[in-house]
Amino acid sequence: MGLPLLRVAGKGPAVSFANPLPWWAVLAVTVVAGLVAWRAYSDTHLPRRRRSILTACRFVTLMLLVVLLMRPITSRGPDDLSHAVVPILVDTSRSMGIRDAGGQRRIDRARELLVREVLPALSPRFATEVLAVGEGVSATSPDALSATARRSDLRGALEAVRDRYHGRSVAGFILLSDGGDTSAAGSRIDAKFSAPVFSLGIGSPSVPLDREVLSVTAAEAVLDDSRLDLAVTAVSHGYGRTPIEIRLLENGRPAGVRRLAPAADGTPVTTIFQVAPGRGAAAIYTVEITADPGELVPENNARSVLVQPPTRPRRVLLVQGAPGFEHSFIRRAWSADSGIEVDSVVRNGTNEQGNDTFYIQASAARGPALATGFPAGLEALFAYDAVVLANTEGAWLSPSQLEATRDFVGRRGGGLLMLGAKSFLRRGLRDTPLEALLPLDLDDRRVGVEKAASVPAGANRVALTTAGQTHPIMQLGAELAESRTRWEAVPALAGIAPLGPPRPGATVLAVTDGPGGSSRPLVAVQRYGEGRSMVFTGEAAWRWRMLLPATDRSYETFWRQAVRWLALPAGDPVAIALPAGSTPGDAVNVRVAARTRAFEPIGGATVEVRVGRPDGQVDSVPAAPDRDKSGGAFLARFHAPDPGVYKVTAEVRAADVPPVTATASMLVGGADAEMSDPRLNRRVLQRLAVTTGGRMFEPGQADQLAAWLGAALPASALPAPQDLWHTGWCFAAVIILLAAEWAVRRRWGMR
Repeated sequence: MGLPLLRVAGKGPAVSFANPLPWWAVLAVTVVAGLVAWRAYSDTHLPRRRRSILTACRFVTLMLLVVLLMRPITSRGPDDLSHAVVPILVDTSRSMGIRDAGGQRRIDRARELLVREVLPALSPRFATEVLAVGEGVSATSPDALSATARRSDLRGALEAVRDRYHGRSVAGFILLSDGGDTSAAGSRIDAKFSAPVFSLGIGSPSVPLDREVLSVTAAEAVLDDSRLDLAVTAVSHGYGRTPIEIRLLENGRPAGVRRLAPAADGTPVTTIFQVAPGRGAAAIYTVEITADPGELVPENNARSVLVQPPTRPRRVLLVQGAPGFEHSFIRRAWSADSGIEVDSVVRNGTNEQGNDTFYIQASAARGPALATGFPAGLEALFAYDAVVLANTEGAWLSPSQLEATRDFVGRRGGGLLMLGAKSFLRRGLRDTPLEALLPLDLDDRRVGVEKAASVPAGANRVALTTAGQTHPIMQLGAELAESRTRWEAVPALAGIAPLGPPRPGATVLAVTDGPGGSSRPLVAVQRYGEGRSMVFTGEAAWRWRMLLPATDRSYETFWRQAVRWLALPAGDPVAIALPAGSTPGDAVNVRVAARTRAFEPIGGATVEVRVGRPDGQVDSVPAAPDRDKSGGAFLARFHAPDPGVYKVTAEVRAADVPPVTATASMLVGGADAEMSDPRLNRRVLQRLAVTTGGRMFEPGQADQLAAWLGAALPASALPAPQDLWHTGWCFAAVIILLAAEWAVRRRWGMR
């Protein structure tokens, strides 16, 4: 049986021994130490009082050495958690300045709860520290809290605080926030987080009076005459069904106004503006709602988006398996569009040697590669942005050409359009590398083309699907209603190639009526790899041009928008990718693709990135190979401290290769993300708490926090026993006792 634990219950740490002695051994050691001390001074001629003092000094020294040899250790009791730290995180982002917390600003309400409830409940048992979290994490005091941070990154703040207290016993984190999180990564956090989060929501889950522009999305610039759609969504709270006046500005100048009445209070409204940005320069489009004097958050009444013009015309290769009217009409429509460069090849038959002959219309630079009817080599094919195969059966293309076309779509990011009955007759493209690219299943289809004369009246007319009504390919008018009206006026097609159903992930944009009222896909699209594909199953679409009034441009508009949409993802071999939108203070990732004209990585390439800021300053940013990407991908990162347009330039250099430069622009601060959806977001706070093993608490429950934190503290976080025997104080105590004995001996004339 060892020496018993020495501790006063509830009053500090307990002391025990790592090498305890049985009670009888302790008694024997004490007696021996007493005898040794008495014997040391028993033969002296000192007075009895002085001899007793020296004997006592020697005895105490010997007993102290015995105690130290038993290695005394200290440990805290289970109820003593003063060693455990509880970081209290207070959101100091700008949204915490909203005055909806019972008539107070959110930051003032958080300070009040902190001072009156949270700190008094936790400080007696835990080591509490107050931290301000916004763009970063910093120690603060309740009096110094202010809602001035430009953004809130709750996940990043929790991870930073976890690293800050690495190696210390953390009972849990207390988070006082409105739940707003503007970080790019979102507020999701690892379920294996180091300590539980106990969150307290500050603010109101409903906003009394507020109008907000929820989103402004610039559609892909594929509309005819360089028009594009700006999709706008707005919402109003507290104004009932009062119409919302939405104004559009182009580079600060008025460009349109819409008044939309919501179906009910709090129900979003959506509208589409069609705009035509000027050529050669990016345009900033701003959507705004006039702020009402009673609005709680006027900062969210406007959003802006940057629209960049095409850097060059889209290059299109049209391959026609046999002469026909469609080829002439389509080529004429594309050639009249200054944003499209079209090269065409028409197979005319065979010569005396039995070889195919072709009629070629192409630029002088690209024409020689089309001498055999299809580009010879990947570089020649990859020079185009879209390929159109019209009435071209699969057997006409060689296996290597079919493989190259698949790579053109999947790896290069080009677009493929298939049309014409001969492309689908008999076995057509079945069991070829192109079959998987097409959005419609080629199996279980009827052979041949059904003519309009052989089906009930009204067949082969175009009917838009729900997806087709809003897709940029199918937009024939400035408004959805106008577009539907114009499609209803389009004449019937001469026939339809009855293909199978759409593949998973494909979208059918238009259908026609077949026998028995059945619908058959007419226009279908899908994404494949980096590119896109489209199927048009109709025959004699040129009739739209011939049977409609000369002023009607539906035929031209449809085919131009189709090829623009297909060609849009096809970037240049050297290209820059930037995030769609950023907030001032963000770290912006710049991704640079450095590839050859065959879209292979450039060996030994180096990339230099320059960033032009809104104030005119130009910074050089180092770029390194992107470990998360392949194929000549480089990554650079720069800090965007101020709102405005940033122009990014990347120059790629390699041995024996001329330097290649790419440019791109991005808008920082197009929306006040911190004030978007200003309501208390309880869902975010609840998710953070539940994922980490904590819980949300309400005002008035602070007295229960201490119990929750104590129960959540893992056993590994409890204080480990600490040795006392090899501390400096123990060594000093032995030296002091020996020195005192020596000093007394000298004073009394002993050596």
